[in-house]
Amino acid sequence: MKSLRKNLFAFLLLGIILVFVGCENSNKTSKDQGNTDSTKSQSKAVTLTVSAAASLKDAMEEIKQAYNKEKPNIKITYNFGASGTLQNQIEQGAPVDIFISAGTKQMDVLKQKNLLLNETVKNLLENEVVLIAPKDAENITGFNDLAEDKVKKIALGEPKTVPVGQYSEEVLTNLKLMDKVKSKIVLGKDVKEVLAWVETKNVDAGIVYETDAKISNKVKIIAKAPKDSHKPVIYPGAVIKNSKNADVSIDFMNFVSGEEGKDILEKYGFKVSQNK
Repeated sequence: MKSLRKNLFAFLLLGIILVFVGCENSNKTSKDQGNTDSTKSQSKAVTLTVSAAASLKDAMEEIKQAYNKEKPNIKITYNFGASGTLQNQIEQGAPVDIFISAGTKQMDVLKQKNLLLNETVKNLLENEVVLIAPKDAENITGFNDLAEDKVKKIALGEPKTVPVGQYSEEVLTNLKLMDKVKSKIVLGKDVKEVLAWVETKNVDAGIVYETDAKISNKVKIIAKAPKDSHKPVIYPGAVIKNSKNADVSIDFMNFVSGEEGKDILEKYGFKVSQNK
């Protein structure tokens, strides 16, 4: 009888031990699965679409490289173009996470239409408006020469969609030159096209941003537009309200306006905006 009780006790004890071990293994498996899921979540790739003014192309490409060294799982896809065109695309529902404009007008319109995360809107950069000509040009020394017969064609950005075109019109109007040069003007779809026309000598002169002129070895800056001849050139940026990656977008915007981003932008001639 004692032997039977002893065997029964041993059997029950073994059963308890097996149940305990099973629970431990189950908990461990659950924890390991949770850790795996967490790791997968942290390493999940995210794609951001950034619509940015064409004049930012070179600087933003370098910023992407710098950002990806820190955040390799974040893919940045750029859509460069005229700020007005990009604004229209966003209004029509284009899947955009971030917008960086070359003018406050376009950003203000989107803000009024409640298409932005308002707390993310900030002025990032400033630029200068300059008159350029082909590198070997010798017959243009200033804005007033645009009215002379020796200048046949002048390239400007399309004022309806290109901020530099709007600034250019202001400059020519305030310098009392618009009526004299109107027949010579040809309009480009963005600032990069204006620059290209001057580089290839398809026009005698053009008006672009200082940053665009500085990246080309085929043109030279003839003159800077007087400060009081146009509105300040300010580049605002913001996260789009419908972005599915708002947190990551804010992180990227913080990188652009942070020390490393500023260093890259200043390298390309942009000035960090004092008008936050």
